[in-house]
Amino acid sequence: MPLSPYRVLDLTQSNGVLCAQILGDLGADVIQIEPPGGAAGRKLGPFANGHANAPEHSLFWWAYSRGKRSLELDIVTSKELYLQLVAHADFLIEAEPPGSLAAKGLDYDSLAAINPGLIMVSLTPYGRSGPKALWAASDITLAAASGPMSLTGDEDRPPLRVSVPQVWHHAALDGATAALIALHERHQSGHGQHIDISAQQAMTFATQGYILSTAVNDLTAQRIAGGVKAGDLRLRLTYPAKDGHVSITHLFGATLGPPTARLMEYVFEEGFCDIETRDKDWIEYGLLLSTGEEPLSEFERVKECIANCTASKSKAELLEAAMARRLLLAPMSTVKDVIESDQFSARNYFIKPLGESEASESVYPGPFAKFSKSRLNSTSRPPTIGEHNADILEELKNLEAAGVPKECSAPDKPLAGVKILDFMWALAGPGATRILADWGATVIRIESSTKLCVTRTLRPFMDQDESTEKSAIFHSTNAGKRMLTLDLTTEAG
Repeated sequence: MPLSPYRVLDLTQSNGVLCAQILGDLGADVIQIEPPGGAAGRKLGPFANGHANAPEHSLFWWAYSRGKRSLELDIVTSKELYLQLVAHADFLIEAEPPGSLAAKGLDYDSLAAINPGLIMVSLTPYGRSGPKALWAASDITLAAASGPMSLTGDEDRPPLRVSVPQVWHHAALDGATAALIALHERHQSGHGQHIDISAQQAMTFATQGYILSTAVNDLTAQRIAGGVKAGDLRLRLTYPAKDGHVSITHLFGATLGPPTARLMEYVFEEGFCDIETRDKDWIEYGLLLSTGEEPLSEFERVKECIANCTASKSKAELLEAAMARRLLLAPMSTVKDVIESDQFSARNYFIKPLGESEASESVYPGPFAKFSKSRLNSTSRPPTIGEHNADILEELKNLEAAGVPKECSAPDKPLAGVKILDFMWALAGPGATRILADWGATVIRIESSTKLCVTRTLRPFMDQDESTEKSAIFHSTNAGKRMLTLDLTTEAG
């Protein structure tokens, strides 16, 4: 496994606890250091099998602490032992309030004096500096402060957050990514470093660029249930089905107009619109709406035609039509739908962890990726409180502390020299390679010369100019890259 030689000390209690599990999935030996009585995350529900408030039955803990080993330890009263662990560690993950570890003499500078190669990741609500660094925070306040809540909920009611807490998962993922980048840099310089992760900053990516609207002088997006509003234009993204809802990208322009035309052909064939509605100019339709040539009331009627069509079908029927006709439509899955998904079943995604415990009787998400030559460690059950105390303390007797790294030069950015060909499309993929570019990788984005990337057609636009070079989302997800356009359907391309 990729990280099998490395050891992680995990001090997180609940916030950011996913960070070390990701490193554990990649093969690292993760030691969850829990205070006497267990980590606070063990007290978070829901609880399995009716064991209310039982720390060994928290489904939250089972979900985010698989593959770890548990050491029950007070790091203050057992400081000497804790520092021995630090001396042998590669990573330390913590989510304490800024300054709290320093008050105990356990800040990064103190630990780096013992282990200069230590990579320490600090996950905090607003970062370790700035006017909000010491502010208290919860998932809902961070969701509000980072932007996504402003786009969620009914327009005539207060904004909403996603019901299951998400913010610290974004921070945890950023922390794990940063830890791996720092490890790559350590291979060159020999030195560790301290990584400062702001949960607020991590969560801003969930706005998909709409947070840039004011900065680029475009219309500010406003929330409407099941869609988004820009000026007077109300874009609907959620439509009813017989047994739930589906998400439909019903938009316009050179890239999204053609799938909208295919959608309207389907609506017509099912008897829910006339020929004139089917044959509207879906490529230029956005311009027709903005100039008033097409009244907004007519657009509302078109959306009702689509809604009447989808309401007559089940989610499975609509998905089948989408696959056959290449529609931008997807069912909105319930938890039951996800568990029973044929796709997940075919990929053996859901697993039962190995080991004898009630936790091993539950079903868990499996590996987050499939590697062609490596496997991920996602089959181990979560540990009980202090389960590995004896094993870990015995191991300490035979381990040698990390040596002082030799002085050597390293590039200004940790990924300098890494070369990446980026064939990604839309938002998620280019957003990932943007991160690699930020840290010094040379990323060459290959874009089709015959088909615009969809993000070039999405708001917000600089000064409301909807030309192909003005999309803030496109520039945000591709900053720092080099661009090359090719037609890969030709021999020359």
